[in-house]
Amino acid sequence: MARAQFDRNEVIEKSIELFWQKGFNASSMEQVVKRTGLKPGSIYYSFGNKEALFRESLESYARKRAAHLHKILDAAPTVGEGLCTILEEVVEESAKENYCSCFLVKTRLELAAEGNELYKYASAKLDEVEALLESYLKKEYSKKVSQRRATSLMMHIFGVRVYGYREGCVERMRQGLREGLPWLPWK
Repeated sequence: MARAQFDRNEVIEKSIELFWQKGFNASSMEQVVKRTGLKPGSIYYSFGNKEALFRESLESYARKRAAHLHKILDAAPTVGEGLCTILEEVVEESAKENYCSCFLVKTRLELAAEGNELYKYASAKLDEVEALLESYLKKEYSKKVSQRRATSLMMHIFGVRVYGYREGCVERMRQGLREGLPWLPWK
């Protein structure tokens, strides 16, 4: 059999863009073919089907986001300061033109009624983010406090991701985060 003559990571990145913008259900195989430049047979041979490509796209996105969170939290003087940096970044992202929210959050919202395997997969990836946050919080707080605060952080991040951009909302989001997370060392 012939070997694939394309960059798998590049195909996944292009697929992330499509799926992130349109969602799983609204992305047709024709759109995947057009976006990636691959023929349908190459996609099916290399990835199996649209669902498998979507899953790989979610995995790649989640892995990169987790690495980004680790980088910020590892570089911060304190966990709280790192979390403030992350939250500010989320607010700033939501203020950009053509804001698309978070790929994992959007997937959960899109597929919630279906409760299918992709929904469960996206949920598991979000659980991993919460566990990551909890692991850093445990460096400064008890296990019980860390669990509660990690959950609170996830709820606030989800809120900002869904709230999204509207005229004048950036400062309101910042104020809402400070009100809802008073234990963080806001500047």
